[in-house]
Amino acid sequence: MDPTSQDINLNSPNKGNSMDRSDNMADVQAEGAAAANSALPLPPGLTEEEAEELHLELTKVEEEINTLRQVLSAKERHASELKRKLGLSPLNELKQNITKSWQDVQTSQAYVRTTEKLGEWNERVTSSDLYKKTQETLSEAGQRTSAAFNTLGTAISRRLGDMRNSPTFKSFEDKVGNLKHKVVAPRGNGDTVSSPTDTTPTQDNPPF
Repeated sequence: MDPTSQDINLNSPNKGNSMDRSDNMADVQAEGAAAANSALPLPPGLTEEEAEELHLELTKVEEEINTLRQVLSAKERHASELKRKLGLSPLNELKQNITKSWQDVQTSQAYVRTTEKLGEWNERVTSSDLYKKTQETLSEAGQRTSAAFNTLGTAISRRLGDMRNSPTFKSFEDKVGNLKHKVVAPRGNGDTVSSPTDTTPTQDNPPF
């Protein structure tokens, strides 16, 4: 069986046996390390017995770290399999994490205090005399601008009315109306339009 595919359980009844085997391996590795490091000079103030104990303890800690890594890897594979069966895709998991993180931020004390401070500052600003005067000034400016536009529109309308009532405009309007009447006037049967250049009179009885 592939050792990487096994689910390592720290609560397994075989845990003691595996730990015993790990201890035996650690003892062997410690002896080998001690033999390899026997030629190395010892740090000042450290005896050979103390160095051997430290090497043995380091070997055991490294073995425990490797065991925990294997357990963590097996648990991660098991969690991935459960998520796959539940239909939890990485995108959905990311959305859930973002939503949860935002909810945690909103319920955090820092966020609540910041919101309260912003509310207090807003209330202070809106209730200050400077803010009120600024609002009144802007309101008056808007009213004056609106009144100015209304006055300008009234003046333009009055000016156009005066122009239409002037003799010059009426004379021009009459000329345009007469020209329009001549152009679009209805004609009877047999009526002919005489040309302005046609000045020769017609004769009923020609001389020949």
